[in-house]
Amino acid sequence: MTSDNLRSACSKPLKVYCGFDPTAESLHLGNLLGIIVLTWFHRCGHKAVALIGGATATIGDPSGKSLERPEIDPDALQRNTTGIANTMTRILGSSGSLVILNNYDWWKEVRLLDFLKNVGRYARVGTMMSKESVKKRLETEQGMSYTEFTYQLLQGYDFLHLFRKEEITVQIGGSDQWGNITAGTELIRKTLQQQDETEGGGAAAYGLTFPLLLKSDGTKFGKSEDGAIWLSPSMLSPYKFYQYFFSVPDADIVRFLKILTFLDMEEIGELERGMKSPGYIPNTAQRRLAEEVTRFVHGEQGLEDALTATQALKPGSDTALDWKMIEGISEDIPSCSLPLSGVLDSSIIDLSVSSGLLDSKSAARRLLKQGGLYLNNTRVDSETKRIQPQDIVDGKLLLLSAGRKNKVVVRISS
Repeated sequence: MTSDNLRSACSKPLKVYCGFDPTAESLHLGNLLGIIVLTWFHRCGHKAVALIGGATATIGDPSGKSLERPEIDPDALQRNTTGIANTMTRILGSSGSLVILNNYDWWKEVRLLDFLKNVGRYARVGTMMSKESVKKRLETEQGMSYTEFTYQLLQGYDFLHLFRKEEITVQIGGSDQWGNITAGTELIRKTLQQQDETEGGGAAAYGLTFPLLLKSDGTKFGKSEDGAIWLSPSMLSPYKFYQYFFSVPDADIVRFLKILTFLDMEEIGELERGMKSPGYIPNTAQRRLAEEVTRFVHGEQGLEDALTATQALKPGSDTALDWKMIEGISEDIPSCSLPLSGVLDSSIIDLSVSSGLLDSKSAARRLLKQGGLYLNNTRVDSETKRIQPQDIVDGKLLLLSAGRKNKVVVRISS
């Protein structure tokens, strides 16, 4: 916190904002903590404001980046802005609990000379150079452009504008945003100092940061082998989102329950004690984490879809499969298209190879003997098994599994 006075200031309703630059069509897991902190403020009676950086995204925040961000074209910027606004509305609601603003709405009216006169004169180059995001970049061969160097002033001016026009007094962000946030609180202090003295004082501006999401090994939490963990269901299905949290290691689970859910500490303590008990069922805590976070991001329907797909795709499950269910999660697992003539009456061994599930017939035979080869979640016990018409789900596809995790969807092409 920029000041401990924020604790006492929270005794009255405040307006709190968090910024999100639209550099992609969806927010990702790295943004989730900001949304959760906004939600905590809202639950405590404060007003939550999400600021979409339609202007600042054209510059690019250098914080935590080793290279300058590529320029975003106007059409992509508009798509990204719309996508992020939709994500925020879906998660936090649109019934007055959330205000969404776009900083392009005021930056489009700002002239360079006015900015230099009203903002630039309060900025000290030495202070700007001392920011961690600047120092790290200046140590690299690529250095930092003047455009990126001014980013902290742009974000600082956003806070000043919101302070003046919207009566927003608190900005929150990840720990990598400390320099940008303090640029705003300092700008507010300097530009309004004379006014406050004349009027006998005024509202104070505060900054609050939270740690970035890291695993116990120090690596960033929020990336999978396939890339970012997106919050939009159009970019990552609720099923795969759920599975990511279900696979969190035991070493991280309690910390993430505390950070990423709204469970009370007593319940989390019970889960932690349960993990140490002799009769603990593996992944019980992971299941609770996955359910809570998926519900928060994707709603009850998204969680229900994820649980249904999880159960249906479990090898040995007796949940009836239908092609719509499998098609719905087919983007999350490997798939291929084969003609009906290449599938019907094929041996399970041959299909396991032609579909790409396994590399060789010998590997397929070995897995089958070990009891790890499944067709539509049913274990295959015989090498003589051939694909029959009734094996093709709704006449459209098959689901092959090698063990519990490796799967492939075989679509029947016309």
